[in-house]
Amino acid sequence: MSVNWFPGHMVSARKKAAETMEWTDVVIEVLDARLPEASCNPIIHELRLHRQRPCLKILNKADLADPAVTRAWLDFYNGQKGVKAVALSCKKPGDVAKVPGLCQALAPHRGSRLKPLRMMIMGIPNVGKSTLMNALLKRRVAAVGDEPAVTKSQQRFDLNDRMSLTDTPGLLWPRIEQPSDGLMLAASHAVGRNAVIDGEVAAFLADILLARYPAMIAARYGCAAEGLDAVDVIEAVAKRCGLRLKGGGPDLEAAALTLLKDYRTGALGRISLETPESRGAMLNSPLPAGEPR
Repeated sequence: MSVNWFPGHMVSARKKAAETMEWTDVVIEVLDARLPEASCNPIIHELRLHRQRPCLKILNKADLADPAVTRAWLDFYNGQKGVKAVALSCKKPGDVAKVPGLCQALAPHRGSRLKPLRMMIMGIPNVGKSTLMNALLKRRVAAVGDEPAVTKSQQRFDLNDRMSLTDTPGLLWPRIEQPSDGLMLAASHAVGRNAVIDGEVAAFLADILLARYPAMIAARYGCAAEGLDAVDVIEAVAKRCGLRLKGGGPDLEAAALTLLKDYRTGALGRISLETPESRGAMLNSPLPAGEPR
């Protein structure tokens, strides 16, 4: 399944982001720690490189991700020029308090009253940008919701007399080339449900769980993962949660949604959908016939 979701407001958001980048000193790119590269927008990369802006990559929702995998991703990003990466949770004030200082270190020539440090928060939908903005300002200025694309326009605020923040709408790119990227984004709720089939996304997630986290399946749904396939896992979810159709058969649609919810909320455990190694293997393998490049 190819997943592409690019609402109309994202076109204007991209244009406005390019304009704002001109006077931005540091880009704060918020990523999902469970799928850092799949949630890394190539448009943001192009815009900041064009203006030669340093980037603080925040691996948000680190409390939901596999800590060993997150450490590998931090090593991966911190080896890149002009990039500083940190793993945190934007819901934890102590974590968020570190962000201004990290940005200051990336642009030491800014940060005075005459030359305030200008930061811009960017990222894909539903990754935690507005939560970060609210936490930094210590008041609710940006709408936060479980559905992607809640923020639809830029907002600029002064953090203090030496720093300012611009929050931007969640931005995807017009065509997601790698099918697995689209499925990871859908599993993590970065795209709207109208763009995906929940059963297929849940089956994709189940395959990853079987390969990397079988013990979590057993612990959550009371079944041994050995010998199961993705459909078996969804059926096990239906059985465990008592999800039945009127005729008595398993309600696979409801079970698929339950599996996705358990992943998204962390009820299954700390799970990462990709590693630097799996990313490299995916990029080096040919796309299935008929999939767009």
